[in-house]
This record gives sequence, structure tokens and C-alpha cells, in this order.
Amino acid sequence: MIRPAIVLDAQAIADVWNPWIRDTGITFNAVDKHREDLADLIVTRTKAGHGFLVACDDDTGAVLGFATYAQFRGGIGYARTMEHSIILAPEARGKGLGRALLTRIEAHAREEGAHQILAGVSSENADGIKFHLAMGYAEAARIREAGYKFSRYMDLVLMQKFLS
Repeated sequence: MIRPAIVLDAQAIADVWNPWIRDTGITFNAVDKHREDLADLIVTRTKAGHGFLVACDDDTGAVLGFATYAQFRGGIGYARTMEHSIILAPEARGKGLGRALLTRIEAHAREEGAHQILAGVSSENADGIKFHLAMGYAEAARIREAGYKFSRYMDLVLMQKFLS
């Protein structure tokens, strides 16, 4: 089941996200997400008209992943360019939840007037790059050594999909 995120989901979202932060180069962030920060993010994105969705287990209701988006950069000139984040728990991968979440986030962004949506994917996330290619994204840029984590530099792959 996919539904809009609520503040009460914040800890469950942190529980899904933080192992990826701590243990992988999939995200350049090296600091755990906290319940309070994620609750604020849910409220802020929702008030701004941007989507924040969670995928939940049909039987238990447990949060298995999330997708959200916001304006790519500040300023009116970027008002129709969005960037999304999508994270799944390891046990949720390969079951179509990522595809369902991304499809819903893209539809939401399109309905809100977005022209395009971007994904910033770590070059160490080969599965993420393949996933976005399969979802109709194209590599728009590769920013060499944009991220630094685990005492090494990593490239950022910007992937782009036009919605209108």
C-alpha cells in the first residue's frame, strides 16, 4: 500500500533510511536522520504542495520505503524543476514498490506543474542508476568527486526525466 506520509511515520522512515546512510555510499550524507527532522520535512514538503509518500506492508502496515520531492534549487527560475529521493528497506527491493512509489511521485509533481524531475544518484549505486534508466531517466551529468564519505570521493550522477 502506498499512502501520503504523516508525522507519525517519521521514526519508521528514519529506521529505513539510516542503515543506508551509515553503511553505504548510496547517499553522501554521513549523519543519521532523526525523527524530529523528518517530521519537519514531511510537514514542510506537504505544505509546499510537494509529495511525500510511504510504501507500507499490506499486512502489518510497517513502512518499507518512501519517496519525496521538492524544488531542485531555490528561486523562481527553478520552480518547475524538481528533485526526488526514494529509499526502500532491503527486504522491500525487487517487489515493484520502488516503481510504484516513483510513478506516484512523478504523477504528483506533474499535476503540480513540474516540467522535469531529477535524481541525484551516487555512482556507487549501480542498482539505482539501472532503476532510473528503466523508469525513463537519462544521465544528464556526472559530477566527478562531488561526494566525500568513508575517506573517499564519489561521483554524483544527475539523472533527468521530463514530465511535460
